[in-house]
Amino acid sequence: MAYDFQVTVDCAEPHPLAEWWADALRWTVEPTDEDFIQAMVDQGKATDADTMRWRGVLVWRIGTAIRHPDDPSRRVLFQHVPEAKTVKNRVHLDVRVGGEQREAEVARLVANGATELHRGAQGPYTWITLADPEGNELCLT
Repeated sequence: MAYDFQVTVDCAEPHPLAEWWADALRWTVEPTDEDFIQAMVDQGKATDADTMRWRGVLVWRIGTAIRHPDDPSRRVLFQHVPEAKTVKNRVHLDVRVGGEQREAEVARLVANGATELHRGAQGPYTWITLADPEGNELCLT
């Protein structure tokens, strides 16, 4: 039996980083259920301090998620942590854009706040390693 899973990214600013990754992967930011969030506050199960407004919408302060447009079970969660990233990722995403699209995607992501870190090759395989706006690595293959 195979298990479902989600990838979770610790970050300082979950909402803008989720938007960045949604754009990078061509996924969508998970819709927010403002009524549910407000009900949790009204019932005392959360406080106003647990929420914030992001682009005019009531959201959870601690995080948000993005989903694949065709398969909502494919999900990446972005959650706030107080400490900054200090070392290289032990896990990263390889985003398969294809060789013919790679340079255009690097240019697009760098224009949106990514940093190009290095280019690598092993046998017939090549990749470009980038960092997202908070320094999390990803490779474009």
